[in-house]
Order: sequence, then C-alpha cells, then structure tokens
Amino acid sequence: MRKTASLLAVALLLLFGAGAATAQGTSTADRTITFANRSGETLWIGANVNADGSQQLTDLPVLADGESATITVPESGEPQYWRGKFFARQDCSGEPGESFHCAVGDCGTEPGTCTTGEQPTGLAEFNFDPNDAGAPWYNVSYVNAVALPITIEPTGAEPPPDSGQCEQVGCSEPLLEHCPPENLTDGADGQPQLCTNPSRDERTPYSDAVQEHCPRAYAWSKHDQEPGNDVMRNCPSCDGFTVTFHEGI
Repeated sequence: MRKTASLLAVALLLLFGAGAATAQGTSTADRTITFANRSGETLWIGANVNADGSQQLTDLPVLADGESATITVPESGEPQYWRGKFFARQDCSGEPGESFHCAVGDCGTEPGTCTTGEQPTGLAEFNFDPNDAGAPWYNVSYVNAVALPITIEPTGAEPPPDSGQCEQVGCSEPLLEHCPPENLTDGADGQPQLCTNPSRDERTPYSDAVQEHCPRAYAWSKHDQEPGNDVMRNCPSCDGFTVTFHEGI
C-alpha cells in the first residue's frame, strides 16, 4: 500500500477541513488548472472553498462541449494557500443574479461564481499550499453523488517511478449506468443525470458500484481509510492540472 500517514491526513483535510501539520516547502508560484469539457453538453464551472480562509473564485468559465479554459489558483496570495473543489454545473438557465439556477451542481444565481454550497455532484478536490513540501494534493470525490465522470491529470511533471505521485485520478467511463435504480435521477430529457449517495459515511450499494468501476475516486467518506485504497495523489513538481469532465451516459 502506497498511502502514508501524511497522505491520509491531507485526505481528511480536503474532505473535512481538518488541520494538518506541514513541512516547509519552497514553491510559491501560482499553478494553473485547465478545465476541459468532453461531456457533450454546455457546462458552467463551479468552485467552493474550505472554511479556512481560502479565496472564493470568481469569473469561472462557461464551456461549450469540446472547449477548454484555464484559470490560475491563488496559492501564493493571502492566505498563502488554496483548498477547495471544482465541479460541473449542468443544465443551467435563468437571469444571472436573479433566477439563474442549475439542475446539477447548483450553487447560487451567479453564473461565474458560487454564492451557496453546491448541490450534490462529483468533485475535483485540491490542496495547494506552498508551505507543504508535498503539495499540491488532489483527488476526485463521488462521496455525495456522481453525474459526469471526472479525471484530474497533472501537467508539466512525469510520475516518479513507484512513488504514486503525479498520476491521473478519477475515471473517464460513464458511471450512471451502474447506479442503483433507487439512487438515480433523470434529467429534463428523461435520460439519467445524477446518482446520489444515500449515506456518505458508510458503505452502500452506491459506493460499492462507484468503487468497482472507478477505484481511483472516493466512493464514500472513509474510503481513504480502507487498506489498499487508491484515491489520493500529490504532485509537488507539477505546474498545474487538467480537470476533464467526460460524458455521463
């Protein structure tokens, strides 16, 4: 098993906002995240931050199918770290600032920023911290729900042999077809759109299905405590990441 105590500590930090001791690092450059939309539909990118002073992001992109866009993560500005999550807002409509809402990943009435917590969906989670020599840390989480499959791939770095670092996480294959029927919600077009975890803190048929078909993503909240789990990575040598949203069905 390649997971270490530090890996577990950061996993818990990402999911629950817990504090963790960090080693002194030397990286101060702000890294980038490129969002790639391969979902077959228009996506509004959403982001929420941990309750630790991390800066909420604004002017997040709207991507037609096949488009990509890049943002810079403010890891070197105040408070000198950034910990949060990105997700796809799907099937959105309405007047910005007034009636704008999304069927999946809804987080307020502003298209370019989130003003509330997100509705359940899949998450690309990150911990950027220049004072942590192991950072950035990253994972895909389907702890709450899964809609579009997500992959995270570091850029500008090769995975060191046998280290577990800088590897792709998540999965690209559709997962909704494996959703237990009682957990599945259809979209306005009658097609499967969202699979919701009925109990995020325990093993369920939902988590078993996700874990079987996407072992490099969190399927439930304590997944990282299972022996041999394969859900968390770090990549201190990377210059950024590509987060890709794939077709859901």
